[in-house]
Amino acid sequence: MAILTRAGRTLFAKTIAQTDIYLAWGRGDANWQEPTPEPVSASQLQDSIGYRKAKKVTFCRPDEAGDILVQGGRFSETSEPTQYLYCQFTFDFFDAAGETVREVGLMSGTVAHKSVPEGQVYLTPEQVDEPGTLLLLEHRAPLIREQGVRESFEFVISF
Repeated sequence: MAILTRAGRTLFAKTIAQTDIYLAWGRGDANWQEPTPEPVSASQLQDSIGYRKAKKVTFCRPDEAGDILVQGGRFSETSEPTQYLYCQFTFDFFDAAGETVREVGLMSGTVAHKSVPEGQVYLTPEQVDEPGTLLLLEHRAPLIREQGVRESFEFVISF
């Protein structure tokens, strides 16, 4: 049986790191009382609210003493390419204020509409020509967006 080597996984991580990565958040299904299992066949969010461009994308490595703490463990940043990609997102106070977020997804290759000013890092669905490829999907307990809070998300994607 063939395997995907660590070098191959690192190549995938390097390729993805060269694309624009956005965190899309959405309303999900209002009937969800609890987060539902994420389907591996998903290609988009059920009901997108907006897209925030990554504040930071860097390689990392597992490290029990690392300062990156995510649900999957601890990691440390590294300048050497690895099969692990760290992505950090920080939403502004007014991004999706008043909305209820039940799903988030990491998108690679999101394309903004040509009318969006250069450098704008938060996009509404109407400002997106191509949402990109869904790399990661998470259904979550409802999060009500309050305008006095800057939500931050961190993910480590393992290839």
